[in-house]
Amino acid sequence: MKNIVLIGMMGSGKTTCGQLLAKQLGRTLIDADITIQAREGRTTTEIFAVDGEQYYRDLETALCHELENQSDLIVATGGGMILREENTKALRKNGVVFLLNRPVDEIFDGENLSDRPLAQNGKQDFIDRFEARKPFYFGAADEVIEDFSSPEVTVADILSRVGKYENA
Repeated sequence: MKNIVLIGMMGSGKTTCGQLLAKQLGRTLIDADITIQAREGRTTTEIFAVDGEQYYRDLETALCHELENQSDLIVATGGGMILREENTKALRKNGVVFLLNRPVDEIFDGENLSDRPLAQNGKQDFIDRFEARKPFYFGAADEVIEDFSSPEVTVADILSRVGKYENA
């Protein structure tokens, strides 16, 4: 079975939906940010502060290449993982990519983003970052999810669409 890959802006619900999908489908969840933090022994904020964003993006790329030949996974990407075409190709090799396109205002106003290094410069910067990433998100997505009334509803929407890719 192909991987189910969740992409989207930080705070869009990738981790929460990934956990629910993994539980419902009996699959392993690979949360990119958590995996990288565990391997590095430090938080994303610490990695960014000490080694910079490029180093973090290199770690993401290495992880994408590890996952490209695996199957039956739920992959919750970091918000910027799809900024590199190499990563998108690796994720799509054996995965169906779902964009969690949650409204950016709703994310910024409703989520605690204090531990997100790229969300510390105010709402307009956050919106601008989303707008810059938007072509990458939509370019990488097989499906776009836009119902965020609850994590369960979002997951049900993903599950209703994933089957058509299993034999593709």
